[in-house]
Amino acid sequence: MGKRHALNFLERTPRAELVAASSPDLAELEWAKTHLAPFGVKLYQNYDDMLKQEGLEAVVIASATSVHAEQAIKGMEAEKHVLCEKPLSTSVEISQSVIDVAAKKPHLKVMCGFSRRFDASYRDAEQKMKAGSIGVPSVLRSQTCDKLDPTGFFVAYAQFSGGIFVDCSIHDIDLTLWFFGADSKVKSVSAVGNTAVEPDLRKHNDRDNAVGLVEFHDGRIAYFYASRMMAAGQEDTTEIIGTRGKLTVNSQPAINHVHIYDDTGVRREIPQHYYDRFEYAFVTEANEFTAACLDNTPLPLDLESAVKAVRIGSALQESLITGKKMFFDLQGNRTEVAHL
Repeated sequence: MGKRHALNFLERTPRAELVAASSPDLAELEWAKTHLAPFGVKLYQNYDDMLKQEGLEAVVIASATSVHAEQAIKGMEAEKHVLCEKPLSTSVEISQSVIDVAAKKPHLKVMCGFSRRFDASYRDAEQKMKAGSIGVPSVLRSQTCDKLDPTGFFVAYAQFSGGIFVDCSIHDIDLTLWFFGADSKVKSVSAVGNTAVEPDLRKHNDRDNAVGLVEFHDGRIAYFYASRMMAAGQEDTTEIIGTRGKLTVNSQPAINHVHIYDDTGVRREIPQHYYDRFEYAFVTEANEFTAACLDNTPLPLDLESAVKAVRIGSALQESLITGKKMFFDLQGNRTEVAHL
């Protein structure tokens, strides 16, 4: 993801100039020597050293999730604007620490990059919903389903990802807070899952398929499905159901408008990976973040919402592991429900 962000800011963000890049991975630095250095981009193995680069005004953090918060805070302490990949952290408390530092530096633009908010189709759906085209939105169903990786990558990654809800469903949770409103108050969460392909995921309290249900105090419901075993390719779909209709986004995934007619029947190719589907959303994100920094205009995402998404994702992951439904009061505190 870091390579994609670097190329987007280098080639597809006219108002930004990529002046530096860093990675502790020697293979990534070799890639950067070919693709970035010839354009005047200075390369660093150490992030702290890069922050001292003359002329550096903003940083984009696309490192391992475990260091997102640390690097975001270091960037702010160095007086840099910050665009951080999702999630801010796998921990609610550490995510909150990013907000606490940002609050002390209101002159800086600090944003967590939830890419689907920059996708043209999702934006169109949100505008139609706000215009009342489906009445009152009452139920949201959304999924993030990755293509099956037979190498066992997801097992190794599970040690650091925070779990399938924090890693995958965080996108769907953020969409829920966008479509239902960031002030939506969670009443209960419950989750189940299985390891249909990678049983070793259980060593890290994770699953390769999971379903989560979130109930809000105003009666609305959000249903999430996350998977890491899609055979055909990436399947990210959202459905918003209202009192007078519904909106769907990407309900029939397709990489383009070509249909293949052969002796197997009629079929179409679908995106193989997340970036295949949301490539242009990342470009829009880069340009809008740059504009906010240069023009001192509001950011399109609220940082508080990013922490709330982690809080919901962490609660779903806990429910998945413990098998227990969790309840919350209107202040967001966990509570017990009496059983007769």
